[in-house]
Amino acid sequence: MKIVTEDAARKTCARPHPRPVESQRPPARLPLAGPGFRLGLGTVGVLLSALPVRADRVGRRETQVFRTVNNLPDSLYLPVWPIMQLGTLGAAPAAAGAAWLAGDRRLAWRLAAGGTATWAVAKLVKRKVRRPRPPSLITGARCRGPEASGLGYLSGHAGVATALGTAAFQRLSPPGRALTLGIVPMVGLSRAYVGAHLPLDIVGGAALGLAIEGAVTLAQRAVLRQPTRDHTPSPPERPDQLTCGVSSQIPAGEAASGRAASPSRS
Repeated sequence: MKIVTEDAARKTCARPHPRPVESQRPPARLPLAGPGFRLGLGTVGVLLSALPVRADRVGRRETQVFRTVNNLPDSLYLPVWPIMQLGTLGAAPAAAGAAWLAGDRRLAWRLAAGGTATWAVAKLVKRKVRRPRPPSLITGARCRGPEASGLGYLSGHAGVATALGTAAFQRLSPPGRALTLGIVPMVGLSRAYVGAHLPLDIVGGAALGLAIEGAVTLAQRAVLRQPTRDHTPSPPERPDQLTCGVSSQIPAGEAASGRAASPSRS
């Protein structure tokens, strides 16, 4: 058995320990990327878009914007129709299923909850504001496809599309983000094209989707957040630490015999 002397143990313990490598911090994000900011911005957008809404008339500028989109050629209906379906209630479970199959379960939960909640809250806002559809307010409004029933403000299609696009935006590649930025507004504009919604309906719906997505993200973070406890495991002992521990337990007699047994240098 090799006996470690006190002098050798002191030299071993005096070795400098390497500094731990600092972990790289995640890059800072803009305030727009925060769910709290999206919740506040969307809420303000719903309130501001609802203020000028009236149940018996439409403003001149809003009417002009609606006619510009609504009077586009009928030949656009065929390519517009599938884009419009991205704002339906069924788009939420479809997008959530795709995220689940891709292995991102947290995103799947946000897509399902955000899209469904936006659709449900939109129904409640409709009953509160009670604005009719465009054909009841604007003379000569053109309806394409099945005529939309129910109330106008706000657009559930625009809300669902915005909620889904915002939730998935950070997970997409640059081409996917560019495609999302183009498709989400087209879903809202398609509702004016088919004569189902007025411009303020679309703005309010998009703002609602942004707010709901922010609220869902905050709720998910609260559920997944673990209590902060210091359970950091102690680092494994290095050979030099073990040597120090052995040397400290060597009896004085054995240490003296070890020094005596060591050859003397002339």
